[in-house]
Amino acid sequence: MTYCVGMRLNKGLVFMSDTRTNAGVDDISQVRKMRSWTVPGERVITLMSAGNLATTQAVVSLLDERTKAPADRHPSILEAPSMFQIATIIGETLRGVVMRHNDEGPAAESLFRASLIVGGQIKGSDPRLFLIYPEGNFIEAGEDNPFFQIGETKYGRPIIVRSYDPAMSFEDAVKLLCVSFDSTIRANAGVDLPIDLKVHERDDFTTVRERRFERNDPYFESVADGWAEALGIALAELPDFHF
Repeated sequence: MTYCVGMRLNKGLVFMSDTRTNAGVDDISQVRKMRSWTVPGERVITLMSAGNLATTQAVVSLLDERTKAPADRHPSILEAPSMFQIATIIGETLRGVVMRHNDEGPAAESLFRASLIVGGQIKGSDPRLFLIYPEGNFIEAGEDNPFFQIGETKYGRPIIVRSYDPAMSFEDAVKLLCVSFDSTIRANAGVDLPIDLKVHERDDFTTVRERRFERNDPYFESVADGWAEALGIALAELPDFHF
């Protein structure tokens, strides 16, 4: 299991993903689930993945090969003229990888399913964020759905729903996501540190803002401890119940 969040703000896009992967309680490892591609001054793209690890790694490898081999660049996400077309390319790539297992039957196919979040910006257009399903189709973030989650979503969703504001700063968004991830980590053993963070500021195609929160990270621990303390204070101040 995993947990990834992509968030759309007025200032740009924020991405956060954990790094735990497991194939059972005795087979747990650490794998980066966030990948970025940048053409300085022209475009920046970030992809996050949840689901079958072989599937997601195959998708990333195919996308990478198309950006590096001049004779086999098509379709390349570094040449697509819009984020919509980039989402289309990635969706078709994901569907193709999953469908390779069709001859093994529907049950086998479901084992190779994966979901993706892709976002970024191409110069001359606005930042855009998409959620891509295993079938290759996708939806785009908008005013009514300004953030996407994949993986183990239910534990960290309530805090985002209650506190998200499109006008919030990147710093506040990171704080909010740290609380969301802490809630998920405490509730589900399939999600854990390290956590990867990446920020795309609107119209900035050169500055890379990224951070990894390792285990015992001072900032992450201070947010987690502060949130637990604040919840305790808030609970104590609520009206008492009487039978």
